[in-house]
Amino acid sequence: MEPMTPLVPAAARLRAGDPPLDEHVERLCTRIDRVDPGVRAFVPEPGRHDRLTADARALAARHPVAAGRPPLYGVAVGVKDVVHVDGLPTHAGSALPPGALAGPEGALMARLRAAGALVAGKTVTAEFAVLAPGQTRNPHDLAHSPGGSSSGSAAAVAAGLVPLAIGTQTVGSMIRPAAYCGVVGFRPTYGRMPVDGVIAHAPTLDTTGCYASDVAGVVLAASVLCDDWRPAGAPGAPVLGVPVGPYLAEVRPEALAAFERTVAGLGLPVRRVDPFGDFEAVRHHLLTIIRYELAQGHADLFARFGGLYRPETVAAIRQGRGIDRADHAAALAARADFRRRLAGVTAARGVDVWVTPAATGPAPRGLDSTGSAVMSLPWSLAGLPAVSLPAGRLEGLPLGLQCVGAEGGDERLLAHAAVIEGCLAA
Repeated sequence: MEPMTPLVPAAARLRAGDPPLDEHVERLCTRIDRVDPGVRAFVPEPGRHDRLTADARALAARHPVAAGRPPLYGVAVGVKDVVHVDGLPTHAGSALPPGALAGPEGALMARLRAAGALVAGKTVTAEFAVLAPGQTRNPHDLAHSPGGSSSGSAAAVAAGLVPLAIGTQTVGSMIRPAAYCGVVGFRPTYGRMPVDGVIAHAPTLDTTGCYASDVAGVVLAASVLCDDWRPAGAPGAPVLGVPVGPYLAEVRPEALAAFERTVAGLGLPVRRVDPFGDFEAVRHHLLTIIRYELAQGHADLFARFGGLYRPETVAAIRQGRGIDRADHAAALAARADFRRRLAGVTAARGVDVWVTPAATGPAPRGLDSTGSAVMSLPWSLAGLPAVSLPAGRLEGLPLGLQCVGAEGGDERLLAHAAVIEGCLAA
């Protein structure tokens, strides 16, 4: 496994011309050719080298002088294969003909290109970002899952193939792969990062996000990709909230013990609160929303190509077809109530950052499951920003610490995450 490349210094070197872009592309393609046959983070692309060479030359011609080069000049980025990228087919991890899924780039890709990024390629996803796993393996142990559905993006960063990758999250598809693969994964406040040009899973919950090796890299990417980014000042020590109750009972005992040791070792003030009330009701509302919206969104494609869908996706769509519009509307209303209650509890108890295990344990063995998304479930229902930080190991595999902030408080969350990252490293 290649060492991970921190984004911020790598971007600074590229802006300064070290290495020149043509040499940078050669190194990148050589690294992917050498490492990716084992990890399988990228969708195969026979013309990758020629495409990247042409893109790099065009970028260098637009910015011949180092001064004034954009912040991600020459940075190689992996892009989850549910995001449309001009010049590359969209498969969305499925067997559908690419033409059936074709569409133009959206604002997310426009922001990446304007910032000078080079698309290293499409990264593997679970089929339609739902449940059926892709072919990607965990770089820390190829016999284990990298998580899902943003499996390829997290693994590409963890394997040292690229310093930045784009994923999506509906429930836990950014945070869980970050934990399993030992990288930093950021899912912004719902609606803060563009989702046009992305194949939808459940539009009222879908978000885009990014992976890097550290918080500083995520901050750099978020400053380019998020709407109306305003750098946060240096925060004081955050007050942490630990959400006790049935939610934490979902975590494997060994992983929960590791989490408690991690929290105790941070040396930060902690408040233990049960913020969710009836957790099973929270789970039910989220499942109602995502299954109904999945079935609605795939109605036309499934009618034409249903025989090409994988069994896990078929089962989810059929479940969604059994949910009526009134049930979906009731779940959306319950979500609005839940958001208000959670915001009230957070403010009343003086919590700056909720901290939880980012997953129920380390990556499961085998590639037939992407693991449980339950640790992200309530926060995704509420649309809150979250970041997973590498936080130790269990059974030889990475664990993640999930940090959750207030709605719209993405900048402050990442500033607090940088403090927590420093505590973890101490």
